[in-house]
Amino acid sequence: MYSTQKIQSGNVRVVDLRSDTFTTPTPEMLRAMVEAEIGDDVYGEDPTLIKLEQRAARDMGKEAGLFVISGTMGNLLAIMVHCNGRGEEVIVGNMSHTFLYEQGGAAQLGGVQLATLPNLPDGTFSLDLFRKSIRHFDDHEPVTKLVVIENTHNLCGGRVIPLEWIQQVKEICKENNILMHMDGARVYNAAAHLKIPVSEITKYFDSVTFCLSKGLSCPVGSVLVGTKDFIARARRLRKALGGGIRQGGILAAAGIVSLDSVVPILEGDHRRTKRIAEAIDKLRSPNFKVDLENVQTNILMVQLIDIDVKATEFVKRLQEVRNEEIAANVTDKDGRGIVVKISARDWGFCRLVVYIQITDEDTELAIKKISFVIREFEKK
Repeated sequence: MYSTQKIQSGNVRVVDLRSDTFTTPTPEMLRAMVEAEIGDDVYGEDPTLIKLEQRAARDMGKEAGLFVISGTMGNLLAIMVHCNGRGEEVIVGNMSHTFLYEQGGAAQLGGVQLATLPNLPDGTFSLDLFRKSIRHFDDHEPVTKLVVIENTHNLCGGRVIPLEWIQQVKEICKENNILMHMDGARVYNAAAHLKIPVSEITKYFDSVTFCLSKGLSCPVGSVLVGTKDFIARARRLRKALGGGIRQGGILAAAGIVSLDSVVPILEGDHRRTKRIAEAIDKLRSPNFKVDLENVQTNILMVQLIDIDVKATEFVKRLQEVRNEEIAANVTDKDGRGIVVKISARDWGFCRLVVYIQITDEDTELAIKKISFVIREFEKK
């Protein structure tokens, strides 16, 4: 049995892997924010914000862009613009962020129904079920107007949606006059994994939202892109949602830097995520498993198998430092204990997310602590 005594909580090294929303602006971003040329965006006169929107649209192969406060706002605006008639429906995956974690905003604020299809492990859903779920004009049913695809797929372990599957969805949508929106919060990670320009992914979609404030290290914001007409209507709706932005160039300046300097190094986050996965896999634990072959980007899921331990208990233990760890040299180079923060709810898995501020040293410290705790649970 191990001692329940804990050492002083202040004398620890923290590696926070809960989410890439914990990124902070780089020094270059902070300088750009201070020096940004700004105006009033509600009047269409903030030059830095205009520059970001144009840059994002160009990168994504679209006509225009719109800075929004969050990916949730971007997705909601897309749904409300595309589904502008009464009694319309959107098809989404049942594990998608839009369905699970956006407070039902499509119904709550947009009057739009979401219909779900079971997500497969790779983040896709059955094309056959998709065809069968499409509903046309009928006195009794809503009309399917839009499909939303998440890429990379968060709860499917940061998986990159296969382009071939997206092409097949596009063909079905064309046949049935259905529009396509991508919740591309981490679409630049998808492009980095596939080693292709992001526009090669987004070209199939009528609109795309991507996040600046996740792995791209900006303090606030996302960008919604689409046609000029689509963005004009989205801008009007953004105002109704309370999203009129004045001197937004202060935030946009960080976004421009992120596209220039963070996007090119996203592969480093993927490499560090894979390193943690390989270390856990190497333990050959019967109870803590990773799908090593399908760790593609900066998200790692650790499955808890046939063990009488909740994911939340594992998470809590990783945030404790005990004397036994110090004795076993589970410390940093200064002899401090290691705290690792990861995510779990009432799931059978935990989630780790790597981002630009997580260094190679942080990665090795996280591996040291996670390995120690997994072995500890195996002894119980």
